[in-house]
Amino acid sequence: MKRFSTLRAATSKAATSRILPASLVWILLAMPLAADPLPQAGPKEGGADDVVELSAVAQLGRKMFFDPSLSNSGQLSCASCHSPTAAYGPPNDLAVQLGGPDMKHAGIRAAPSLRYLEHVPTFSIGPNPEMADNDPVPLDPGTPPATAVVPGKVSTVAKASLSRAARAAAEATVPQGGLDWDGRANTFQGQALGPLLDPNEMDNHSATEVLERLKRTAYADDLKKLFGANIFSQPELALDEALFALARFQAEEPSFHPYDSKYDAYLAGTAELSAAEQRGLELFDDPLKGNCSSCHIDQPSRDGIFRPAFTDYQFEALGAPRNRELPANRDLDFHDLGLCGPMRKDYTSVAAYCGLFKTPTLRNVATRKVFFHNGVFRTLDQVMHFYVERETNPSKWYPKLPNGEVDRYDDLPPQYRGNVDTIDAPYDRKFGQAPALNDAEIADIITFLSTLTDGYRPDRPSANAMPNH
Repeated sequence: MKRFSTLRAATSKAATSRILPASLVWILLAMPLAADPLPQAGPKEGGADDVVELSAVAQLGRKMFFDPSLSNSGQLSCASCHSPTAAYGPPNDLAVQLGGPDMKHAGIRAAPSLRYLEHVPTFSIGPNPEMADNDPVPLDPGTPPATAVVPGKVSTVAKASLSRAARAAAEATVPQGGLDWDGRANTFQGQALGPLLDPNEMDNHSATEVLERLKRTAYADDLKKLFGANIFSQPELALDEALFALARFQAEEPSFHPYDSKYDAYLAGTAELSAAEQRGLELFDDPLKGNCSSCHIDQPSRDGIFRPAFTDYQFEALGAPRNRELPANRDLDFHDLGLCGPMRKDYTSVAAYCGLFKTPTLRNVATRKVFFHNGVFRTLDQVMHFYVERETNPSKWYPKLPNGEVDRYDDLPPQYRGNVDTIDAPYDRKFGQAPALNDAEIADIITFLSTLTDGYRPDRPSANAMPNH
């Protein structure tokens, strides 16, 4: 469902507010989180490998990030699911990661990358003042509407003829922002606490248990030196500061946001796309073909400050097939409804948001081994063919019911299947029609997606990652 993407890259205010405990304002004043301007030259020679001196707080966060002793099993760290060698995503091809007390418990969602989260806005419904507008200049306010405004469902083509009033009405229903697949965490601290307490992940049974583990670490004295000798006598504050250290590590460590892909060099004018990459980019942008850029924004903000995040931070229902390999899905009554549960609790009664998941960045997507929130697909080729064939050949992607009908959008209860986007290209084709993209065009888009892989080295072509086909 291509909603109104008036909201693009967050301002530095949003990035700062994401990780700010009041007791540590002075650290942020010393180390602002404002985005770097677009490079005027290509990526730095050293790229993400450049040595950057981290603050003492960030160094503490780094120790925590790689410490498996903070888990009940003693085997799972943050880096286990968010490996620096895998763009801070999973280093394996499991649909969902394993954890818990015995490292055999499976979660319900694929682990996303932790890269390029520094400008994610706080969760909101409707226009978010934290975000900078990167849309084209609005049309004449007298332009008549061409279609009814359905919450969250205004097509890319139809929206071009909507009046300002109609645009505003549609925008007022759009959910966006927040961290995790369902946007339930608004700060890096809140996001980090989730895995620490999740019984399928690090399996601490309470915040107190997390603190007890921190007390026993080799770096416990670092917490005392940074936050006061009596910090552990104030459990709530101690946990907040420890989580803040993790947040500072993500903010300061350059490898979380290197912006050194070939596409970044292309935008800076220091690299040229191959013929296939250029064709892929054009199809990526074409609103009648791939239409990918309507959700995965590929241009910097108008003022040139914010580089493309390849997401609009908004939520979408795409009807991904049910992944029957997930242990949770052995229960036929279990459904992961994204924005309206089960992990998020505040929108469980809002039927229009059931089945919606946040649009992820496509940076480093060619290095991932599983796709969608449930890890149902293993290659980009599968993902792209699903996009263009979901409506034209649904039996390829969904099982059949006993009566022979195709069980479309089978991972959603029937009452929520109307939330799935069938309006925008490439989902607007009908059964039996030719898909919006043919095999050669899909191959070109995948080739373009490989230009979003970090670590581009123009002098070392063999070192540049190839797409996951």
